[in-house]
Amino acid sequence: MTTRFSPDFTHSALIVVDVQPDFMPGSALACEDGDQIVSAIDALLAARRFGHVVATQDWHTPGHVSFASQHPGKAPFERIPLHGEEQTLWPDHCVQGSPGAQLHPMIDWAPVDLIIRKGTDPQVDSYSAFRHNPGPAGSRPTTGLAGWLRERGVTDVYLCGLARDVCVLWSAEDAVDAGFKTHLLWSLSRPVSSASDIETKRLLAASGVAVGEIDSAN
Repeated sequence: MTTRFSPDFTHSALIVVDVQPDFMPGSALACEDGDQIVSAIDALLAARRFGHVVATQDWHTPGHVSFASQHPGKAPFERIPLHGEEQTLWPDHCVQGSPGAQLHPMIDWAPVDLIIRKGTDPQVDSYSAFRHNPGPAGSRPTTGLAGWLRERGVTDVYLCGLARDVCVLWSAEDAVDAGFKTHLLWSLSRPVSSASDIETKRLLAASGVAVGEIDSAN
C-alpha cells in the first residue's frame, strides 16, 4: 500500500533534484525513464501548493574530477579512491553553460525560490542538496540550504527528481541529519538503474525517510 502524505504546505519545502536534459534517456548520463517525471513535476510546481520550492542543478566545471574522461584507462561507472572515499566515475555531463546542464526546458521553473548549483568545485563531486561530497580535508561543506530553510520556518521537506539512487538519496539522508522531517515522492523520482530500488528503499528506511506520494485531495 502506498503511503499518502497530507503536508502542512506552509511549513514544507519541495526540493526538485537535478531535473536536467543530461539525465534524460539517450543523453550523457541517462536515468531510467527519467523523462516520465517531467510533466508531473511541472504540474506540481504549477499548483504552487508548497510554501517554498528549491531546485538543485548539477553544474560541473569542464574536466571535472568525477568524469571518467579525466582518468586514463578508466571507464564510466568504475570507482576510484578520492579524498579518502570511493568515487564513482561518470560520463561527462552537466558541464556549466551547456544545453544539457540547464534546468529542464519543459518545466516552468517560475515557482522556484532558490537554485542550488552542485559540482562547481573541479576537485570535489557534489550529490546532495545540503552538503558537498568529502573534499581534500575530509569534511563535507554545507551548501547553506539547511539554514535557508530553517530561517523560513520549514519543518518538512519533500524530495523528487534525479537520480533516486544517488543525488535524491543523498539529499534525503542529509535532510534527516539536518533535522527535517523528510519525505521522498517515489513516483516523481527515477534511478540511474531500477536494479538499485531495493537497496535505495532499505537505505531510506534506515535513515527514517518516509516514502510515498502526496494525497491529491490535499
